[in-house]
Amino acid sequence: MQDILRHALKLALVSALVTGSAFAAPQSQDPPAPAADPAKTPPPAQTQQQTGSQPVPQKDTVTPKNSKEDVEAIGNRSVGKGVNLFSLEREISLGKSLAQEVERSSKMIDDPVVTEYVNRVGQNLVRNSDARVPFTIKVIDSDEVNAFALPGGFFYVNSGLILRAQEESELAGVMAHEIAHVAARHGTKNATKGELMQLASIPAMIFIPYSMAGYAMYQGLNLAIPLTFLKFSRDAEREADFLGLQYMYKTGYDPNSYVTFFERIQADEKRRPGTIPKVFSTHPPTPDRIENTQKEIARILPAKQEYIVTTSEFDTVKARLRNIMFSRKVSDNATGKPTLRTKTEQSKKQPTGNDPNSSDDDRPTLKRRPDSQP
Repeated sequence: MQDILRHALKLALVSALVTGSAFAAPQSQDPPAPAADPAKTPPPAQTQQQTGSQPVPQKDTVTPKNSKEDVEAIGNRSVGKGVNLFSLEREISLGKSLAQEVERSSKMIDDPVVTEYVNRVGQNLVRNSDARVPFTIKVIDSDEVNAFALPGGFFYVNSGLILRAQEESELAGVMAHEIAHVAARHGTKNATKGELMQLASIPAMIFIPYSMAGYAMYQGLNLAIPLTFLKFSRDAEREADFLGLQYMYKTGYDPNSYVTFFERIQADEKRRPGTIPKVFSTHPPTPDRIENTQKEIARILPAKQEYIVTTSEFDTVKARLRNIMFSRKVSDNATGKPTLRTKTEQSKKQPTGNDPNSSDDDRPTLKRRPDSQP
């Protein structure tokens, strides 16, 4: 019975992480761009923005109310504290086990140029975060615009996210958000708070395959729980937004890029309804998220002379990844797939004479049995 409980809790935790930790796509308005006018943020950050909103004006100096608002205190504050039944060691062990299941059920991108670049961007963000665990960052071959982080720093970025981002700072913003989930230990905190609810779900979970397909099925069960039990997930998203902004800012990226990516994904949803997975409905209302994000940029992040917006390496890696994805799709379509033969091709294979020894693999042939009498 203990093995069943442990197995069920592990599955429940992955569901909570994939559902709660996945970068929540926005539901914001996408207004037309107003006339450009000088802003306080530096030209590099402004000239390369690809959104309808203007960069948020920032103060030269800010006065943090506490250490959680002080970007200079990152790494030396009590982020992640609170009731948690999991020690850091146990959290890492659990994350490693869950990561093995994810990689067993997913197609991974193994190109060294792509994986090294994504890992380097992520590790740079980790160094400027409150995370207390080492990170392992990998790329999943998936068209879905998403990323998720498991307990203990096992972090997965979908290739679709990289291809959808237009600038390195946008990719960094999503990655910083997921790193914040790990730094704040949201996964194991959620598991701690929801343990009784998850145990009550064991009878249904026993019949769910322990695979990524099973995770998706369990997400459906999880979303059937009243929103009262998902309140902590909403709070976790708000905190991840708050901390992720600080981490990308501390690393040198333009925090406004976090908002621009929100708006672009929302524009995709307007053009093609269903682009945003339904699991994101458990996250805070997006108009509020964007508004809160903009307020936090103005309130706690002092202005810098310059920001990192994008790099030529990002463009190179993105183009390389696009070629890899295209080649794989061509290969998948060409290998072992049935082909249709046209009627013209079949007619060319028909025998032209009445030779009984002639054969046609595509048409039946009548032959006289040797022992038959005329």
